[in-house]
Amino acid sequence: MDKDSTRNEQGSYRLDRQVGFILRRASQRHLSIFSELIPEVTPTQFAVLAKLVETGALSQNALGRITAMDAATVKGVVDRLVKRGLLTTARDDKDKRRTIVDLSDKGRALYHEVEPRARLITEQTLAPLNRREQETFLAMLARLC
Repeated sequence: MDKDSTRNEQGSYRLDRQVGFILRRASQRHLSIFSELIPEVTPTQFAVLAKLVETGALSQNALGRITAMDAATVKGVVDRLVKRGLLTTARDDKDKRRTIVDLSDKGRALYHEVEPRARLITEQTLAPLNRREQETFLAMLARLC
C-alpha cells in the first residue's frame, strides 16, 4: 500500500468521532458521578425504585419493559432488591404466572433519601452544556430511542 492510500484509510474513520464511542464515554462519566453520589444502589436498581414510585406496583415483565431491561436483567435486579428488603413480590391474583413487584416501606424511604442526589447527578452530567444545549441534547437523545 502506498503512503496516500494509508493516509486516506487513517482519515476515513476516527473512533473518537463515532456515536457509540462518544455515548459510551458520556455514559462512563455519568456512571462515575452516579456511583459517587448514590453508592447505596446501582443505576439499574435506582431505575426500578424510581419507576415503582412513579407508577405503583407493576408486573415484573412490565417493569422490565419500562426500565429498558430484558427479562433476565430485571429479574436479577428485583431479586437483589427483594433480598435487601427494598421491594416486595407477590403472585398476581388473576394470573398466577405473573409476579407483581412493589416498593417496601424501606425501599420507598431509600428512594426519597437519594432522589435529590439523583437530580444532582443529572445536573453534574450535563454541566458542560448550557441550559439550551442541555434541552437540545436530551431531546435529540430521546429521538434516538
